[in-house]
Amino acid sequence: MSEHHFYKKIALTLSINEKQVAAVVGLLDDGATIPFISRYRKEMTGSLDEVQVAAIRDEIERLRALEKRREFILESIEGQGKLTPELISLIRYAETVSALEDIYLPYKPKRRTRATIAREKGLEPLAKLIFDQGKIDVEAEAEKFVNDDTSTTLSVTSAADALSGARDIIAEWINENAEARDKIRNLFKRSATIKSKVLKGKEEAGEKFKDYFDWEENLMGCPSHRLLAIRRGESEEILSIHIMPPEDEAIDILLNQFVKSNNTASSQVKLACDDSYNRMMQSSIESEMRMMTKELADEKAIQVFADNLRELMLASPLGQKAILAIDPGFRTGCKVVALDKQGKLLDDTVIYPHEQNKIFQTKQLVLAWCDKYKAEAIAIGNGTAGRETETFIRSIEELPKSINVIMVNESGASIYSASDVAREEFADKDITVRGAVSIGRRLADPLAELVKIDAKSIGVGQYQHDVDQYLLKKKLDEVVESCVNRVGVEVNTASKQLLTYVSGLGAVLAKNIVEYRNENGPFKSRKDILKVPRMGDKAFEQAAGFLRIANDKNPLDKSAVHPESYGIVEKMATDLNCTIEQLMTEKEFRKQISLQKYVSEKVGLPTLNDIMNELDKPGRDPRKSFEVFKFDDSVHEMKDLRIGMKLPGIVTNVTNFGAFVDIGVHQDGLVHVSQLSNTFVSDPNTVVKVQQQVMVTVTEVDAQRKRIALSMKDNVASAPVSKPAQNNTSKKGKPEPPANDFASQLAALKDKFK
Repeated sequence: MSEHHFYKKIALTLSINEKQVAAVVGLLDDGATIPFISRYRKEMTGSLDEVQVAAIRDEIERLRALEKRREFILESIEGQGKLTPELISLIRYAETVSALEDIYLPYKPKRRTRATIAREKGLEPLAKLIFDQGKIDVEAEAEKFVNDDTSTTLSVTSAADALSGARDIIAEWINENAEARDKIRNLFKRSATIKSKVLKGKEEAGEKFKDYFDWEENLMGCPSHRLLAIRRGESEEILSIHIMPPEDEAIDILLNQFVKSNNTASSQVKLACDDSYNRMMQSSIESEMRMMTKELADEKAIQVFADNLRELMLASPLGQKAILAIDPGFRTGCKVVALDKQGKLLDDTVIYPHEQNKIFQTKQLVLAWCDKYKAEAIAIGNGTAGRETETFIRSIEELPKSINVIMVNESGASIYSASDVAREEFADKDITVRGAVSIGRRLADPLAELVKIDAKSIGVGQYQHDVDQYLLKKKLDEVVESCVNRVGVEVNTASKQLLTYVSGLGAVLAKNIVEYRNENGPFKSRKDILKVPRMGDKAFEQAAGFLRIANDKNPLDKSAVHPESYGIVEKMATDLNCTIEQLMTEKEFRKQISLQKYVSEKVGLPTLNDIMNELDKPGRDPRKSFEVFKFDDSVHEMKDLRIGMKLPGIVTNVTNFGAFVDIGVHQDGLVHVSQLSNTFVSDPNTVVKVQQQVMVTVTEVDAQRKRIALSMKDNVASAPVSKPAQNNTSKKGKPEPPANDFASQLAALKDKFK
């Protein structure tokens, strides 16, 4: 098929026009990035956003892969000398991979089968005779194929042997019939159930999968997180899984298609239908369903991770502040580092706020450091001893009120501390110092620090180790790239890791930029970036608009205005008889601009509007302003929790089944999806986001299993999470495990903890 046909299909699928699709595909093929296309090529694409551009890319990749497979199949069948005009037409118009593979199945090289052996015995003519289902004496016809030659394994010893072989051939024909496979496939999608059972002797080892020891539900209705949980049980050799529709319905479909009469030949075809389904088609389509549902579950899980990562990456930065950062600990003390406003490590030490005989000394040291390094904030990691350290710091009465004490989510900080990146930056420091630095920098600018950590280690997904790792990495890298380019990067201070995600750069150019900067000093203009080794015009075009130079003499270099549009701004300033600086700082000048005057063949109103927005707020950080958060002082550990408590918390993870919230007790609580709102919620992401500050009510506590149930419902004060409805049963009549998996298990402990 032609590329034009692809554009037409994509346009129809995404409800956009073909010109937009063609423009995006052309730009992508030319090496343009998604952030660049959506930000600086709006006239060409009709202002498509990043999501739409990515969707076009994914669709064109899928269609091209399908076309590549189509051409391979045509060549394969032609090489066998079996390609007919009818077959060419069927292959050319197959819309999906499964349809294409169904057509190819009879011609696909295969291992030696029962049908192959039957053909070698010369039984294919008998199979054809029976399959025609005419009025024949089946036994008599079969006798004609009996061969008494016992010297060969291909002998046919009896009429029954001949009929058995003929049925093997017919069963294979039925299995390879594209129409039949499509009907059975649709039956699976419509009516199949997924069943899981515990393997014998694995009951104790598989306790965490107890809900699925004897489980059954409609396949297509199975939520992605549950499907991944069941599959994990299978991979850990705790559970066995089977996917199947009602067998009688499947057999009926085949009988209705292939049984054409009511005679002895038809009886043989009926037996072949049964054999074909149970021996071949059922397992084959089941494998397809496993793959299809796994792909769907992976897609949903990866999207959950991506959504959470985006919120975390775009979390509010404190900004350029002098920070004391503390990596808390009990036995070995708390590591303290002083960072300047650019995040540079100035000093490090250890304090012992949890040793009675060192409290006075520790308070004096903290006060001295705050004064010496002009601290504007104190960042404390939320790990072990975090709340206790926060309480101690807040108890220092002499601490200036202007210094905010802020708990920081340190998830992944230990990964960074032991990484090559950290060792390269702080070769002479131990991992505790590196961890404290990461905590402080994460407060100042989460995005700049989090890019140094493998996104999978940040811990804001669900079943991330069970999904397709290639697709997960691809999606998370896209999210990081999107966030970095949305915010923009100060080229004179950015780390190599941050620069790597700038549109058009990559690891090599990022490294070259840092090395050039170290050798030649700060870049004085965007044009100077072209002096970096291997920085070509194409890479510069892709990257320039996302790179900032704060102190350049050209004020546009600190904005998101692309250098290719500088001439437009210069003309605006000339027309108004003012400088570019005045145009950016004095609103009265901008009010006099008529954008229509600057519209050209290449530059339209979308770009001009973007330019005006940048002139109004050059280099504006799109992230929300930082809000100081404080946990409830009355709770520090799970033993402090009481049913009905209303507590402030921060959302740490959002999944398909609810949201996890940090309430300051070293164990996140779960707000099940049913407890997120007074109204029905189908997608938790529509209600809460990672890093969102929320108020929750404690509804259940299981100290032994370290589980906390929370609610965000306005009308929930002290009521426990509802038990699952008793009529919520599987097809076997057994109660289904509740969606809130641990709520029912906590019910028995309710009185103990009240």
